[in-house]
Amino acid sequence: MLKKAGKDIPTKSETKTNPKSQKEVPGQMLDKASKEIPTTSETKSQIMMRLEKMVEESDIMHGAIRSVDMDEGVFGIAHSELIAKEDMQQLFEHEELGIAVIHTYIWYMYDTLMRGTELCNRFNFIAASRINTTFITKNPTSVMNELVDRFMVAGDNTTPSLYFLPFNSGNGGHWVLVAMDLSRLMVYYLDSLPGDWSKYPSMKKTVDAAILKFRSKKNYRNRKDITWVRVQCPQQNNSIDCGFFVLRFMRDIIALNRIDIPKMVWNNNLGFILILSDISSNLLLNHEYVLFS
Repeated sequence: MLKKAGKDIPTKSETKTNPKSQKEVPGQMLDKASKEIPTTSETKSQIMMRLEKMVEESDIMHGAIRSVDMDEGVFGIAHSELIAKEDMQQLFEHEELGIAVIHTYIWYMYDTLMRGTELCNRFNFIAASRINTTFITKNPTSVMNELVDRFMVAGDNTTPSLYFLPFNSGNGGHWVLVAMDLSRLMVYYLDSLPGDWSKYPSMKKTVDAAILKFRSKKNYRNRKDITWVRVQCPQQNNSIDCGFFVLRFMRDIIALNRIDIPKMVWNNNLGFILILSDISSNLLLNHEYVLFS
């Protein structure tokens, strides 16, 4: 799908006489690597070494950028994501995940798990590039209106559904997942580190205000206060895996088709290897979704 959706953007190092543009590269090395998707029986280092070798042996050019066009079903409006080779290094070098990888995996989940099914009416995504601590600090009213506009796109919201907001604490900081059920005035908070939403008071205030404003615009009665629930999540054991956990939280909730998230939905720690294997194999090794080909 990315082969169809992606549009290559020439870099300064490319010239019009380049005999082999990105668009023409068949991605043979990546297709070959896709036959050897890592499994959870492998160690973390084995998975990461395989990914690094796969990218190095491919025709991906250093500094190359691809624009991935996502239809409005993903984030409520048409969205283009710029993906660079350096973004992929976040996976095999075990670095903190940036917005580009977060958004691309969301697109993958939407396209493989949801598109054309009733799940599209039950789960919605909010772009992390529009709602984060940095923007809230600069202009909380604008961010609140962004949320309201996203809620309005999806219909009347009179039946239970969830809006997933991968929320970043700002400046490449910590990732948490906020899942909002507008019909029941419920907000679920999922964090792979100890603590709750009180760590981000401006985020909670903005989310609450957006939900209430949306319901007011729709003339819905607010029969009760908004309830926030801290879900007991598997916990990361370092300072960089939060993005991986947030992606896995969303994927599992969608796969289980759960709108009412119990306080304890996972009974064991997911572990970094399982998360890395799942995300990297789907983003990089599956030839249908390879980012550069």
